[in-house]
Amino acid sequence: MKEAKGEKVKGSDLHVKIDALVQLGGIMLGLGAKADWPGHSCGLTAEEYSALNSAIVRAKSFNGWYTEENVRHAFGAWGLALQREGVDQWLAAYPELADQRGSMTVGLILAGNVPLVGLHDVICVWLTDHLAQVKTSSQEPELIPMLLRVLENFLPGTIDRIVIAKEKLGPVDAVIATGSNNTARYFEHYFGHLPRIIRKNRVSVAVLDGSETEEEFTALGEDVFRYFGLGCRNVSKLFLPHEMDLDRIFKGFFLYGSIVQHNKYGNNYDYTRALWLLDRIDFLENGFVLLKEDQSLVSPVATVFYERYGTIDEVEQRLRDEEFSIQCVVGHDRIPFGKAQQPQLWEYADGVDTLGFLTSLGKNN
Repeated sequence: MKEAKGEKVKGSDLHVKIDALVQLGGIMLGLGAKADWPGHSCGLTAEEYSALNSAIVRAKSFNGWYTEENVRHAFGAWGLALQREGVDQWLAAYPELADQRGSMTVGLILAGNVPLVGLHDVICVWLTDHLAQVKTSSQEPELIPMLLRVLENFLPGTIDRIVIAKEKLGPVDAVIATGSNNTARYFEHYFGHLPRIIRKNRVSVAVLDGSETEEEFTALGEDVFRYFGLGCRNVSKLFLPHEMDLDRIFKGFFLYGSIVQHNKYGNNYDYTRALWLLDRIDFLENGFVLLKEDQSLVSPVATVFYERYGTIDEVEQRLRDEEFSIQCVVGHDRIPFGKAQQPQLWEYADGVDTLGFLTSLGKNN
């Protein structure tokens, strides 16, 4: 593969990229909070800032699940992640980045189940100075390209390193692809000869010990209902002590009752409820979520499965057995309640070090 065009990364260039990321984080934090244009000091004109606001509102026209509230939540979470302290802490583990000489073309196939889910991969390729060839999801065609144009404002030449593919990916030297278990098989077949990261379906779980407060149950609702439960970091399964009263969970979830007013979510709720009634399946309901005792980790939209346990050792063994199906675990001494959808930059999807993978490509080139 011919060497990618563009400036090579030097140590000083990495610092400039960090500054640009932090500045982008400030913009995203403001957009997440629906704040007015903060002035020219932010690095964007009022028109450019307004265009991003319009894209956030318009996102639901491509994907009915992308409500303005959820898209702004994703922007706000990224804004918090891209604070300087977090970026510095993340990149401190990769001193080789200062001398990185990217010369490979990395194909990125992005998912579109939750807003900005592919942004981390794009940033990682950009930081390692490889050329990125990006296939955005048809369900999210605008947001990431627009954010890249913001980075271009802060660091000219950025968009020369990141190509948005209109159709299929062209020739690439490595691939990072995210999709379902079915598409993962296709990706493995098509890209199996290349260095690659192929991500499959995963879900998240919560382990409750019975000492949770009402506030923690409410925070758990954020982990369950944010993005309508469509993300791999959404909790779809609860592990509960035998004696736990399920009414405590329903009470904590009460705040999220309006979710059923969303047409797509409400249709899923009604469909699953009717199906379970016809099949005479036992479940509990509160008008917007169905609870069902089930061994499976993956629950349908608008439902949560739960499983009783006797000892915490039983749960730990189950978590080990299901390691490659679980994205994250919420609970005491684990990911805090309410924080599943706010991962740190170093909390990689599927536990695979994306930045390490990319820097290794550079070393092997």
